[in-house]
Amino acid sequence: MNWLNTVLLILGAFLAVFVECAWETPRQWLGVQVDLLPCLVVYAGLTGETVTLALVTALGALWFDSLSANPLGGSLPALILLGGVVRRYRDLIVQDDLRVQMMLGGAASASAPGITLLFLLSLGYEPLVGWFTLWQVGVMALSGALAAPAVFWTCRFLSRTFSYPQIRESSFRPDRELKRGRH
Repeated sequence: MNWLNTVLLILGAFLAVFVECAWETPRQWLGVQVDLLPCLVVYAGLTGETVTLALVTALGALWFDSLSANPLGGSLPALILLGGVVRRYRDLIVQDDLRVQMMLGGAASASAPGITLLFLLSLGYEPLVGWFTLWQVGVMALSGALAAPAVFWTCRFLSRTFSYPQIRESSFRPDRELKRGRH
């Protein structure tokens, strides 16, 4: 298990939640707060271990809920479901393609509020839902699609910068002697 990757992803989740709460320009202009946490959960599901995904999902959701109007743990089921689905099918996903990254980021950013809304409605909460909700989900999907390649590139850059490259062992040993001909 690569603990450096885990620590970097947890710090990334903390910074994503901090930027969402501190940067109010998108909320003032568009009426929507940009959410970077689903893109980070998708990256953690594609590249990390199960423990890494669980830590990023749980801590990110709790930090996000502590600074939002959601009840504590309200966004946790959505992020767990997204991370679990991505982790389940990560062998089938082409991670290095820009279009795939954009589709994953957009789909995750659009489905996370929907799953959270269904979870809150099932618990008896009455969140404000109207026609403006469609605008908000659309802007969040577009912002997630645009932010996902940047999140992937940044995480890979930091991982390459702060960790040693893995050496792949070969079956060929340079000190062996090759005997040719008849024995």
